[in-house]
Parts: sequence; structure tokens; C-alpha cells
Amino acid sequence: MTLYTQFKTRNLPRHWFHLVDVSPWPLLTSFGALTLTVGAVMYFHSLRHGSQLLLLGLFTIITIATLWWRDVIREATFEGCHTTLVQRGLRYGMLLFILSEVMFFFAFFLGFLSFKFST
Repeated sequence: MTLYTQFKTRNLPRHWFHLVDVSPWPLLTSFGALTLTVGAVMYFHSLRHGSQLLLLGLFTIITIATLWWRDVIREATFEGCHTTLVQRGLRYGMLLFILSEVMFFFAFFLGFLSFKFST
């Protein structure tokens, strides 16, 4: 069964890539990150209710990440929105992310060792 007939049988638009629906998770994540940051600053300065705000921000970030990944998994498995091309793009994206992290830490430690041995 070709990709065209897959889309045709499910009455979905004919597009090779998965176009995501509007999601509240990025906006809510930004509010959770703001709450986490303000709570951390308040906690580090020993201000009142800083620890509660820090825990609320942490709980918000963890909850939203769980719900967001639930939506991604549902789109991929149950709704079948992730075509072969989308899956390949996700794999390449994760591979490039891991590679960039490895290169960042390599450059960081190389700079640290260079500074340490030059003094």
C-alpha cells in the first residue's frame, strides 16, 4: 500500500510530512519554566514560598513533558501520522542532537584542559 492510498483511505490531506495540530504544550511549558526559574531564584535568596514555587514549576514541567510525549506517541502509533519520511527525520534529528551534545562537551573539556595546562 503506497503512501498516497494510505492518506486517501483515512481521509487525511495528501502530504508527505506530518503537519502538527495546534498544541497548548509550548505555551504551558514556557510558563512552567518561568515558574521554575522564579522559584529557584526565590529559594536561593531564602525568600518566602520560594521552595513551594520551585516545586510547583518542577511539577509543571514534568507533567507537561509527560502529556506532550503522550500526544507524540498517540500521533505516531494510534493515529498513524508519522510516515516513513517523518520517522527518518526524527531519527536524524535525534542523532544530530546527540552529536551536537558530544561535540559541545568535547569542546568544553578541551578548553578546560587547555586552560589548566597553560597555567
